[in-house]
Amino acid sequence: MAGYEYVSPEQLAGFDKYKYSAVDTNPLSLYIMHPFWNTVVKVFPTWLAPNLITFSGFLLVVFNFLFMAYFDPDFYASAPGHKHVPDWVWIVVGILNFIAYTLDGVDGKQARRTNSSTPLGELFDHGLDSWSCVYFVVTVYSIFGRGSSGVSVFVLYLLLWVVLFSFILSHWEKYNTGILFLPWGYDISQVVVRCV
Repeated sequence: MAGYEYVSPEQLAGFDKYKYSAVDTNPLSLYIMHPFWNTVVKVFPTWLAPNLITFSGFLLVVFNFLFMAYFDPDFYASAPGHKHVPDWVWIVVGILNFIAYTLDGVDGKQARRTNSSTPLGELFDHGLDSWSCVYFVVTVYSIFGRGSSGVSVFVLYLLLWVVLFSFILSHWEKYNTGILFLPWGYDISQVVVRCV
């Protein structure tokens, strides 16, 4: 492993020309979320690192997962005849998920606002987003649960792969085109989950 070059000189030269480029045509994002995030980002001081915002949002998603795992460790809480998750837990999880979602929407705006946007920051953001896909989907599984009235573990597994595949596909497209085409499913799924 010693002496192995992980990044070629051509790839390193590309860092100097890096510029974040994304296309978001989702009406929910354009008319509701981005104006909201543009307002929220003004609350943060300019000395606050965008990566700290990213990491804080990720920690909230992990906390939600651990919180739900405590109240519903085997995903049977929604099944008939089992002790259900208390209503206040769902309220806390919903609020924390909304805050995490907001932080994920604001971190890039903070990076551009403070002129600190870098390829490494984007990698950090999207790398944590890829892990969040797993925690978020598994946390939401408690809504449907297992058992006769719920969803099988195999369906959960397939749902995880659908979410991860759409995430990977979006980034593969960015790698080939230089533009991240943000999928509509992300914002819409966040709203639908809160309404459930």
